[in-house]
Amino acid sequence: MANRFDWQSQLATAYAAFPEAARKPVIAITGNYDDQTCKLAEGYYKSVQRAGGVPVIVPPLADTDAIINTLDHVDGLLLSGGGDINPLLVGEEPSPKLGSINSERDIPELLITQLAYNRQIPILGICRGIQTLAVALGGKVAQDICDSAKIKHSQDAHRSEPTHSVTVDPDSILYNIYSDAQHCSMFNVQCSMLYVNSFHHQAVSDPGPRFRVTAKAPDGIIEAIESREFKSIMGVQWHPECLGGDDGMPLFGWLVRQAAHYREACDMHSRILTLDTHCDTPMFFPQGVDFGSRDERILVDLHKMTEGRQDATIMVAYLPQPQLGETFSSKVDFDVSGPMEYADLIFDKIEELVDKNKRYLSIARTPADLYADKRQGRRSIMLGIENGLALNGQLQNLNHFAQRGIVYMTLCHNGDNDICDSARGCNTHHGVSQFGQQVIREMNRLGIMVDLSHAAEKSFYDALDISSEPIVCSHSSCRALCDHPRNLTDAQMRALAAKGGVMQITMYNGFLVKDGEATVIDAMRHLEHAIQVMGIDHVGIGTDFDGDGGIRGLASSSDLVNFTRQLLARRYSERDIQKIWGGNFLRVMSQVMQCRNGVMA
Repeated sequence: MANRFDWQSQLATAYAAFPEAARKPVIAITGNYDDQTCKLAEGYYKSVQRAGGVPVIVPPLADTDAIINTLDHVDGLLLSGGGDINPLLVGEEPSPKLGSINSERDIPELLITQLAYNRQIPILGICRGIQTLAVALGGKVAQDICDSAKIKHSQDAHRSEPTHSVTVDPDSILYNIYSDAQHCSMFNVQCSMLYVNSFHHQAVSDPGPRFRVTAKAPDGIIEAIESREFKSIMGVQWHPECLGGDDGMPLFGWLVRQAAHYREACDMHSRILTLDTHCDTPMFFPQGVDFGSRDERILVDLHKMTEGRQDATIMVAYLPQPQLGETFSSKVDFDVSGPMEYADLIFDKIEELVDKNKRYLSIARTPADLYADKRQGRRSIMLGIENGLALNGQLQNLNHFAQRGIVYMTLCHNGDNDICDSARGCNTHHGVSQFGQQVIREMNRLGIMVDLSHAAEKSFYDALDISSEPIVCSHSSCRALCDHPRNLTDAQMRALAAKGGVMQITMYNGFLVKDGEATVIDAMRHLEHAIQVMGIDHVGIGTDFDGDGGIRGLASSSDLVNFTRQLLARRYSERDIQKIWGGNFLRVMSQVMQCRNGVMA
């Protein structure tokens, strides 16, 4: 038997394991506060350690720098129990039956919850913690449940004793956690019944839009919630850290596993280059958005790219297609004389925002620029044009935009133009026009990628025949899964791959599902269908963020690390994930840009 006082031998064991010892997930636990002391019940940190994590206590400091620096070094967050949340924080007056509040914790924990949520960090909330999740993320709490409760929720029995039951939704992560548990006497799989301990009188009354209810007590009190957005976030009203034996461990095991998956995805993002090939953020420039702040009006900004560990995006100058009898100037918010001037104005504004944030942001014009920016810790923006209307009917204007550094031009948008017919057009040219043939060949000569998203099917095949270089579809999805003219048929996808091109799955609801709400799972279905049809070397991601792109689970740049988690869960290798995250697209870009040598001197 080891001598419990022989700490030197434990130190020797630690040195013997270093540096080969595997890194364990670090779990931040919010500390309670009482009598000018930060404290924590032992059940929390001992349960985290037993589950394979490394517990660290976070004191209640309402200092965002301290919180952000903490979150930069942890893999999971545990919101511990304690006193009630001050109802004034959600605009309510206190009920006479409200328990003792702990105002020292309220603001720090609401801040850390929101910031951890933005960073996709896995979160488990316990008792007060489930209420903190609700308040921080759009829900509400019931200040006192004594009048509505029909069973006793604040037990007098020992804290380790389950005293009432909850019914668990079989279609929930919570159900899977307990049904998969090897040793857990408190869960009845057949009737979805879980026996719990609780001691509270405040509860969640409305989980808010980001959560779904996954367990209720017999009297209807909400006992558990989990993320609707495919994030690893869960809250429970009972106290698993107090249950004896193995009964309390499933939830802590879940948190530590999710923290390990999160760390794996983040580590991968540090090694690979992540490129979103299409966003429309400049459409919001007339609203005066601030790309350098976390601006809620846009889905892509510097903060969200950082939270989602996104390295680069291709930001387009989108030009709406005028209908018959309309002028271009009537379609845009800026006072410009024509399409070319409008595209130049957008690029000017992109250059201004990059210059304003040049410590953190750069314009990249080649794949080499992207990799250089990543090495130097900067995010990158590449330039593109969506709608060849920007040429204003003049072939020589292509050279102007090549000099500005565009990497691709989408030939058309929703409506036929003078280059080709659109998927939403009127078959004006029966495919690519004579002018369009000249445009494609000049794009080949200048090293600008031809983008066929939005093109009619006949235009697509014409362009494949005309172009001497591989072609891209910067934001398209699979018609076999969602019958929309903007999506590509399997035959188109095979033809694109045969010419060395790539197709970027987009996060636009109407291109992923015909009816209802699309989610990240639908995006994965389209991606995997494209891989099955085209092969792993011809697929990627073009979100269409800020151009009506954004789905549940991939709602903004903040969520993009979750896409990698989905890929890892499906056992994709790092090499294949790099291909999907821009490697395939950059291969085509490099090949097309080889034609620039000597042309743009």
